[in-house]
Amino acid sequence: MRFLCLFLFLSCTSYEQYEYLTKEFEIPSETFRSDFTQTWSAVVNVMKRYDLELQNQETGVIKTRWIDNTLEVNFADSFSTDDQIKSARFKILVNVEKSFRANSPVTKVSVYKRQLIERDFLQGWKEVRKDHILENTILYRVKRYITLDKYLQKIQRENEQRELGTVL
Repeated sequence: MRFLCLFLFLSCTSYEQYEYLTKEFEIPSETFRSDFTQTWSAVVNVMKRYDLELQNQETGVIKTRWIDNTLEVNFADSFSTDDQIKSARFKILVNVEKSFRANSPVTKVSVYKRQLIERDFLQGWKEVRKDHILENTILYRVKRYITLDKYLQKIQRENEQRELGTVL
């Protein structure tokens, strides 16, 4: 019994030491109650502000080219004691998967951001920890597009029913 209590106690404390790893390697994703076409349209509307390298609806993948964000990274780190970063860039990969839940279509959207920084010429590019702010912002915008689209479809159906009622 003592061994079991000791094992449980030590396993909980070791998890706390490595908890940041699970958060670091987690890919932000969200499941939407909409069909693939509606979700894909929302994702394309959100991602059109970026320079896209790949946009394939059949595979459900959107990938951007490398985007320079040196000014943003240096501004965010301006209050730290570290030296400024020579250059920074990121790339976004969005994956849209269709599925069914309780006989209704659902779509899962996953957003992965790869952030690289270069402090000087000798170190080269290094991948840094992510804060998932941009990924969660993209997922929020997709959700808003889907909500707005569903609302507009509802209004359109009501208008069509109203017109059919006046014609009859």
